[in-house]
Amino acid sequence: MTAKKALLAGLALSTFGSVAQAADEVNIYSYRQEFLIKPLLEAFTAETGIKANVIFSKKGLLERLEHEGANSPADVLLTSDVGPLYDAVQRDLVAPIDSDIVDANVPSQYRSKDDKWVGLTARSRIIYASKDRVEEGEIQTYEDLADPKWKGRICTRSGKHSYNLSLIGSIIEHNGEEQAEQWLSAVKDNLARRPQGNDRAQVKAVKEGQCDLALGNTYYYGKMLTNTKEPEQVEWAKSVNLVFPNQDDRGAHMSISGAALAKNAPHPDAAIKLIEFLTSEKAQKMYAEVNYEFPVRAGIEWSDLLKEHMGEFKADEVNLGDVVKHRADASRLVDKVGFDN
Repeated sequence: MTAKKALLAGLALSTFGSVAQAADEVNIYSYRQEFLIKPLLEAFTAETGIKANVIFSKKGLLERLEHEGANSPADVLLTSDVGPLYDAVQRDLVAPIDSDIVDANVPSQYRSKDDKWVGLTARSRIIYASKDRVEEGEIQTYEDLADPKWKGRICTRSGKHSYNLSLIGSIIEHNGEEQAEQWLSAVKDNLARRPQGNDRAQVKAVKEGQCDLALGNTYYYGKMLTNTKEPEQVEWAKSVNLVFPNQDDRGAHMSISGAALAKNAPHPDAAIKLIEFLTSEKAQKMYAEVNYEFPVRAGIEWSDLLKEHMGEFKADEVNLGDVVKHRADASRLVDKVGFDN
């Protein structure tokens, strides 16, 4: 074992204790924030008696799993996007989730075809349109963003961000790489400024008149509209209409937060129980409400805010595995057209 691997293993053990723990524990590496996950884990422990140990980090967990190898104490990986799940599969860091319960609870488009990951919550990447400067119905599809009428009127974060790579990947999957490149180049020509900031920063730019359209995930709308610490964000949210694209054809692009079973999980049975719990009715309602996301499981009531401001919409039902496999091609197209320059 290299010095680096030994250090990582030591850090994990100091956090979780001995790898040879009792079967009534489960160890989690989470990219998702503590305020989202902690209530779910407390409910899981209360229901099952299984203690949930967790490490939270914004980055580096895949690298940690990779370096720890067979000595890793991690049982479950939780992510905020499908991209890291795909990367975990590519690095051979996860094992199949063998569970009829999970298969029954989660629609197939939100599950890996080889059972290597599963979605836990869903969100759509939509168009935020200025209420003052864009008429309702004036833009209806992602493809419409390439129309020259929007020249100098679009804002977005970096094309290399995972959320945008996923959207570009969906364009490749549905329209082919050649058309996706043409679309991306045309959208670049329509940008009001160089890609920068996060999704909320784009809505702020719409409010301030820097652009008229912005790409963003749906849950940011709820975060802005309920932000009592920064009430100016409420005004950002109130300045836009939410456009769910492609309602007359394939539907709006979707992505997920998700979970995977670590390849060397020391407690695989407890890990499967946790993943099953996270797809249960109770957890789905809790998980989706706290971050203004959509439950992946059908029949779960949306939060009041989502029902009031978003309503029913047609979601793209393409398997996300068929979208995320285009990440490398999407990244290459971003560079090729100079999208972020």
